[in-house]
Amino acid sequence: MSDRLKAAFQRAKDEGRSALAPFVTIGYPSVEATLRIVPELEAAGADIVELGVPFSDPLAEGPTIQKSSQHALELGVSSDTAMDVARKLRAAGVKIPLVFMGYYNPILSYGPDRYCRDAADAGIDGLIVPDLPTEENAELRASAETNGLSLVPLVALTSPVQRVEDACHGASGFIYCVGVLGVTGVGETAFDRVEVLVNEVRRHTDLPVGVGFGVRTADDVRRVSEFADAALVGSVLVDVIGDGPEETSAERAGALIRELAAGTRAG
Repeated sequence: MSDRLKAAFQRAKDEGRSALAPFVTIGYPSVEATLRIVPELEAAGADIVELGVPFSDPLAEGPTIQKSSQHALELGVSSDTAMDVARKLRAAGVKIPLVFMGYYNPILSYGPDRYCRDAADAGIDGLIVPDLPTEENAELRASAETNGLSLVPLVALTSPVQRVEDACHGASGFIYCVGVLGVTGVGETAFDRVEVLVNEVRRHTDLPVGVGFGVRTADDVRRVSEFADAALVGSVLVDVIGDGPEETSAERAGALIRELAAGTRAG
């Protein structure tokens, strides 16, 4: 696990709360806006930020993130842009962990070794690749490990026990539990079922466990915080970012994260 990720989860644990990890699409509504939004998220209480790397066929995403990704692609946002954004965020003083969430085709096109090397050099701490199955991730995992990056697996409510165990084996950073049956931003989190999934994950790893997909309100965050180590928030934040003038997108994003951060203490 990267030092920044380890420190973020330990800090949240020491403070008696879960970590909060919001997602933003790089380049939505503009690259300049992203560079303003992420520092605001940090100031508002985010512990980790997922930086979504736009892709033309984001199969795990619902309409909100699909739309933001298409918008960013039309602006010319690419893997190179993502690396540049990460470098600029670090240069601007962002200290919290930054994790790329993106699909494997752009990584493969870029070259897995070069992608991991450049991501690490840019200040990225980990990768989440929703369409890369555990049984096919050996090359990327080796490159990630060589460059000090965490490769974070996703496990679903429908994952068989053996698949959960396989995903946990060799994982780094944390385990991402998908809390809905479907894509991001569609449906509500099945809290009882995902708690069972989290408990199963804990049988196979000592890594922190996060829950995402369908987490939209402070109450949702509070419920997740009762049994998981992190609440992962995406579509609702992307909606808020897009719901108004670009000039005030960072302020709207920060206000939402402050509201959600209030739910990170269970009970």
